[in-house]
Amino acid sequence: MASLESLGGGGLVFGPPGMNEDEEEEEDQSVVLLSVLAQQGQVGLCFYDSKDSSLHYMMDTPDNYELHLLARVILEVSPHVIITSAKQELCMTRFLQQLEREKMSYLSSCMSFDSPLMLRAVGALLKCLDRRRVGVELEDSSVGVPILQFHAYTLKSVVCIDRDTYSVLQIFKSELHPSVYKLHSGEKEGLSLYGILNRCRCKFGSKLLRQWFMRPTQDLAVLHRRQEVIRFFTSPRNSDALSTLQASLRNITNIPTLLRRMSLSHTKVTDWQSLYKTVYNAVCIRDTVRHLPQSIQLFRDISEGFSDDLHHVASLISRVVDFETSIAEKRFSIKPNVDPAIDEKKRKMMGLSDFLTDVARRELEHLDARIPSCCVIYIPLIGFLLSVPRLPSMVEKEDFYIEGLDFMFLSEDRLHYRSQRTKELDDLLGDLHCDIRDMETAVMTQLQNTILEKSISLYKVLDLTAELDCLMAMSRASQEYSYTSPKMASHRTITVTQGRHPLLELCSPMFVANAFQSSELQGRVKMITGPNSSGKSIYLKQVGLIVFMALIGSDVPAKEAEIGLVDGIFTRMQSRESVSVGLSTFMIDLNQMAQALNSSTGNSLVLIDEFGKGTNSVDGLSLLAASVSHWLRKAPGDVPHVLLATNFHSLLQLGLLPSSGLLSLLTLETAVDGDELVFLYQLKEGICQSSYAANIATLAGLPTSIVQRGVEVSDLYRTGRPIKRIDKASSDEQANRCRSVVERFLNLDLEDKDLDLQHFMKEELLPSAGELLNLS
Repeated sequence: MASLESLGGGGLVFGPPGMNEDEEEEEDQSVVLLSVLAQQGQVGLCFYDSKDSSLHYMMDTPDNYELHLLARVILEVSPHVIITSAKQELCMTRFLQQLEREKMSYLSSCMSFDSPLMLRAVGALLKCLDRRRVGVELEDSSVGVPILQFHAYTLKSVVCIDRDTYSVLQIFKSELHPSVYKLHSGEKEGLSLYGILNRCRCKFGSKLLRQWFMRPTQDLAVLHRRQEVIRFFTSPRNSDALSTLQASLRNITNIPTLLRRMSLSHTKVTDWQSLYKTVYNAVCIRDTVRHLPQSIQLFRDISEGFSDDLHHVASLISRVVDFETSIAEKRFSIKPNVDPAIDEKKRKMMGLSDFLTDVARRELEHLDARIPSCCVIYIPLIGFLLSVPRLPSMVEKEDFYIEGLDFMFLSEDRLHYRSQRTKELDDLLGDLHCDIRDMETAVMTQLQNTILEKSISLYKVLDLTAELDCLMAMSRASQEYSYTSPKMASHRTITVTQGRHPLLELCSPMFVANAFQSSELQGRVKMITGPNSSGKSIYLKQVGLIVFMALIGSDVPAKEAEIGLVDGIFTRMQSRESVSVGLSTFMIDLNQMAQALNSSTGNSLVLIDEFGKGTNSVDGLSLLAASVSHWLRKAPGDVPHVLLATNFHSLLQLGLLPSSGLLSLLTLETAVDGDELVFLYQLKEGICQSSYAANIATLAGLPTSIVQRGVEVSDLYRTGRPIKRIDKASSDEQANRCRSVVERFLNLDLEDKDLDLQHFMKEELLPSAGELLNLS
């Protein structure tokens, strides 16, 4: 069982019980220390392993209120010490208490340098390492704890995808809301994969779908569970069940928020309405699902998990809460026949008007004859009062005195008194309104406690309906866009037949489908050449998106697909904005390439587009050749699926790559019709012999003279001939000009007395010589 220690910096440390500082220093075994923070549905964490002096971190990751993700991390990492903030949220407190009860002494965390929670966790971890002197117990105090390695940590079944990959594949894309009223209040989802698949009917369904997108999985059991539901709902014969369930899902509200308000006694009338709709529709969903095939795991879980407690809660709310009266009075009100005492007081309250009229008639008989009328009124918290009109003679407060009556207050030219009879009414009837409200509040508290006792059943509703909502949303998208269910397998092969880009096909009237094949021993590294704008980048993104969709359990835009195990998707396709990170664009490109080289495994997918173009062409070509050769020289089982798009044709022409069956050369077809370049966007085996830069420049609208000059310089450079500047005369032209000036000078007759030699020098020789000097 974990023990609790105190950090001077306001943190909490959980460690193995019965271990003091001296014993820790004497212990030779490796120590794992975990630092974790949970805040606003996010978890950030990191851990240090003294065995190899390495610090592991994980990105800030969404987690639910029970911290299931954190529990999985603990099982995998098995830390000896858990560090967290003393100001952690309630969910973390409950989790640690549960950890104490279950005698679990280890936590696990996730961290990333772009994640603020992770950075805070790293700070706490480093502070703890420094205090505990892990691994350097016998060294001088000036020697710090060594950290020799940094590793990004990912759960074993979760696919590793970094932020750049999410951005370049356009999985998420936030845009400012177009409404002028919402420009400052938030964003909306733009054209993205999440945007086209999110057909969820409730907010927590959309939230769960985003979590699936943030944590794609390679767990085949989870993927098959999702696929069988999507396969069922994409069948046209099950469209009625799909529509019925989605209609019920619209009325499922945020159960944790409702239960939290109940626990704090902050429940409003609208909360009772929402809870009743939620429970009632949950029962409807259960009854509908029980008529569906129970061989599907999710349907069976809903049928069994939605217990009779839901029907009990729904009937209890329906029997107790008077929604019509509650809405009218804007407070909790109960129906008749729930509490006899409340019913009796309400009957008195309803008959109070006629009764008070009779009392007022009797009171009038005993009043001054000058008072024409009176009435008896009831005011909550004050009681019964006699109200009479203010007479013209009643000017000062002393004039308000009436014998036998106690003056209370003046309101709207009416004087209010307490008489002997109204005092008797107070004693007899009491404060009816407040009594009724207090008694109904007591009933509401009992009802709240009864519902909170059934909270486990209500939380199951939230989890299962959210999963059902996500899968039906993806089923809708699959039907609309003609997706197909991929076959998930445990091998290392990826096969896609007639694959399509899920976003581009929505924007283009015609899309050319292309295949992808990567086996275990052949074609693992694919090099794609082709003209600019021929579709190389789109093809890379298409393969990445199809694999990603399969890893969240969705159908994919292809005729057929078989996806093997993929543990990560790495990209070097787009340079992030570099001002905020303080790095050059090329340095960011190198970091992305280093991540792919260092972190990819034989089960990873690597997408590289135009790497090396950000520096000198020779250096860029060399780096690209070295990177590809690094993969080709590995054992086939360690080579990831690599798709490389490049315009460095000399990479192949100069033979810079080793000969290997793992390398496959592909290009995208084009056709030249006269001077016009036509893109066919069809993938085929082969090498592109020309980049067709001049044709692309013409299509882009560059002036014809510039394009022609570019072609001329390219031909001269390619053939090794000297390139002549167009703003400088050639050597032949200069020689001819010099020859002409010399001939004219030699033809002069110097003995001619009429010859003006100075005029010749000034007007002809010197201008020609000056022009030649300027051009040289």
